[in-house]
Parts: sequence; C-alpha cells; structure tokens
Amino acid sequence: MERKELVDHEHVSHKSCVSLVPIFNHLEEQQMDEITKTTQSVRYKKGEIVYRAGDLSNSLFIVNKGKIRIYRLSENGKEQLIRILMPGDFTGELALFSETTYAAFAEAMVDTKVCMIDRDAFQKLLIKYPTISLKVLAEFSKRLAQSEKQTTRFATETVETRIAMFLAECMEKDQPSAEIELPMSKKDLASYLGTTPETISRKFAELEEQGLIKQKTHKRIELLDLDGLLLN
Repeated sequence: MERKELVDHEHVSHKSCVSLVPIFNHLEEQQMDEITKTTQSVRYKKGEIVYRAGDLSNSLFIVNKGKIRIYRLSENGKEQLIRILMPGDFTGELALFSETTYAAFAEAMVDTKVCMIDRDAFQKLLIKYPTISLKVLAEFSKRLAQSEKQTTRFATETVETRIAMFLAECMEKDQPSAEIELPMSKKDLASYLGTTPETISRKFAELEEQGLIKQKTHKRIELLDLDGLLLN
C-alpha cells in the first residue's frame, strides 16, 4: 500500500467519518467516541492508489469524503470494476478477521479522505460490541448477493439487458421523477457491465432512437419508458 502523510488527529472529523458508516452508526455516543479514538485520517489525490492487489491487508478504510473505485485486473490486464465507494462506504473488511492480502485495487476517483482502523483495534471493538459483527456480516451478505447477481448477468444476459437493468436500478424507490444520474463514467460503467465504452455509447444511442431514454447530459438520463426498456 502506498504510504501517505497522516493528517493530524482531528476528533470531530473522525467522528463525522465514523458516524457515516452503517456498521457503527447504531452505537451510543460514548461507544462512537471510543471508535473515533482508534482512527487515523489519510488523504489521497485523484488517481492515487489506496491499495494494490497483493498488498498486505490490515486496515479497514472508510470513505469520509470523495470516491474510491474497487477493481480487479485479469491475467491479460483487462479491468473489471467491482464497486464504487461513496462517503460512508468501507473496504478492507476481510483483513479484519485474518491476515491476508488484497485481491483487488482501490483507486481514488477524486481527491479523497479516508479514515483507517487497524485490524487489532477493530478486533477489540468486535469483541466489546458484538452488534458490530452482525452489521459486518449483513454487509458481507449484501455484497455477496450483488456479486452473484453480477456474475449471473454476465453469463446469461445480453449487454442490452445488463444496461437496462442497471438503469432501472439507478432509480430510487418511490422516486417521483424518471430522471437519473449515472453514478460513474461510461468508461467505468462499461467495466462494471463487462463491455466496452464504445458499446455503451452505441447502445445508449439506440435506446434513445427507440424512444426509451433521453440523454440530457453526459451523466443525466431520463427513462421515458421503463417497462419498454426492461422488455427491450
């Protein structure tokens, strides 16, 4: 892992970071303060690597500000985007249970600030507050389900169907407007869906010609016919 200059211990900033995370935000004020004292802040500039596949994994990384992309590289160098982390999301959790190495890469998509908790400190917290373990297991289950769904789509669905399902999932529940904003660039979307940026652009154009979507800006898209899109 590339070393960055540690930012001075800032209690308020750390507490704000910790309180964003679902595995911690159910705790009481005193418990939150205890966790805050174990954290360190690290800043990464856009494009900098947070960790690489093969690096020793010994910390939990919580995104405080910015965005981090998690991806893997195949033997031939092809990139597969796994997920994008937003403020409150975390990575590195597998290392908290046993000494291992990272299987993926983590890269700052914009200037990013993360809070770090090392394995020894986190394991003590798990013993002291078992509810944190349940929250972590729930997150593991969620990510496993998402991974299995993505793998199944690669094996059974066409690129068109993968795109349609992704756009539909970008709509929030009970969202009054059918307008969405892509959470990633078309390059990253192509990597996430297992295709190429050129194919993404071509398919978006085809969907627009069919009257199913309307591209308002580079990232903003209006879903004109959601049912037709999913049946396309």
